[in-house]
Amino acid sequence: MSIFKLKKPMSRAGKAESIKLPRHIAIIMDGNGRWAKKRGLPRTAGHSVGAEVFRKIATYCKNIGIEYLTVFAFSTENWKRPDEEVSGIMALLEKYLHEAIEKMEKESIRLAVMGNIEELSPKIRQLVNKTSQIAEKLNGFQVNLCLNYGGRDEIIKAAQKYAQDYRDGRANELTEETFAKYTFFAGIPDPDLIIRPSGEYRISNFLIWQSAYAELYFTDTLWPDFNERELDKAISSYSKRDRRYGGA
Repeated sequence: MSIFKLKKPMSRAGKAESIKLPRHIAIIMDGNGRWAKKRGLPRTAGHSVGAEVFRKIATYCKNIGIEYLTVFAFSTENWKRPDEEVSGIMALLEKYLHEAIEKMEKESIRLAVMGNIEELSPKIRQLVNKTSQIAEKLNGFQVNLCLNYGGRDEIIKAAQKYAQDYRDGRANELTEETFAKYTFFAGIPDPDLIIRPSGEYRISNFLIWQSAYAELYFTDTLWPDFNERELDKAISSYSKRDRRYGGA
């Protein structure tokens, strides 16, 4: 991990704190619907504002030296929401993917979509494939967009792939390292810090395999109100923790 001088938060002496920067941050972008409801707006309005916050936080992570940012955009359970809300979220995702295709090379941001893509619309699958082709040419900061993603679903699919390879003679003894290669996040370091806004205290089927030793940070701030200052607070909290990975 690198050491980064964050402008915020400030110490009591008025100097910027020396921060251990996490290599990989994951965020459950929660609270869009409640944010909209508090303002008498449709839930889709909250998702629109939340999408803009995501863009700002991704840019900020890149600028301060984070290597990976993973965000929970749409879960396998979110299909249970009203059709209007699901359609609005998909329209926002389609818009974001179009923007990513235009800007990835210019801004040197790699985008990877993680999840069960086969169940999405042909248009979104086409856009996902296009972003993957562009990402292969790039290096540096990577955003992982979890779309139609569920942690248990990921583990089941990884187990099925391993079992098929084992039957076909392409896999040997099953170890943690071997299994990890069959997940959506193969080759990507596990998250150091998982952030959940909105006052909920659970990970909601997010990165179950990868979060074994992640540090957790919860805040009452709803995602549309989340900003760079809030991220600084989370990183500062992470920086003060002693990660022993089961050791003394």
